[in-house]
Amino acid sequence: MDNTYSIFTQLEPALREEIEKFSIIKTLKAGDTLIRTGQFIKSTMLVIEGKIKIFREGDNGEEFLLYYLQPGEACAVSMISASKTETSKIKATALEDTTVLMVPIQLMDEWMTKYKSWYYFVVESYRSRFEELLTLIDHIAFRNMDERLFFYLQKASEVNHSDTIHLSHQQIADELNSSREVISRLLKKMEQKGWVSLHRNVITLLKKDPL
Repeated sequence: MDNTYSIFTQLEPALREEIEKFSIIKTLKAGDTLIRTGQFIKSTMLVIEGKIKIFREGDNGEEFLLYYLQPGEACAVSMISASKTETSKIKATALEDTTVLMVPIQLMDEWMTKYKSWYYFVVESYRSRFEELLTLIDHIAFRNMDERLFFYLQKASEVNHSDTIHLSHQQIADELNSSREVISRLLKKMEQKGWVSLHRNVITLLKKDPL
């Protein structure tokens, strides 16, 4: 597991050795589900390769995007659910071919006291996810849909390291809990202003600055 050493460089060598010894490598194809809403979580996941989308599901199957996980990151929500022996409140799906390390949750408490680097890693995971959720709440509570949409496109561009975003208008509407008609109308306005370029299931972000 050489990737453990090249990606999680902030962790102590002895801890990385334990991660390699006790964790399980799991590979996923794009679209595979890693965590389902309502299931008990017995492991936390460390992302080695690929990208994972974390979102909430509504009672009628609606999806609401929370945040993305990239290489070198861990899912703070899964840590919380697993440590409290609670069922998952989120769903996690691979956006592309992805490799993760599944770390048994019973080791978390031991490592928190044994390895200072693990303690800081967990705290930083909680902090960064909390900040992302605060930003998301701010956009929902205080921004119009056009601002939320532009923020969404910025985040998608950042995660994919590309100004070209391969998503349909319906997929965006689902993740923003809106309608395809509203998203299409707003994207058309953005195109007219020179902020984006639209093609079939492809959006190119031309403007980087906030609205």
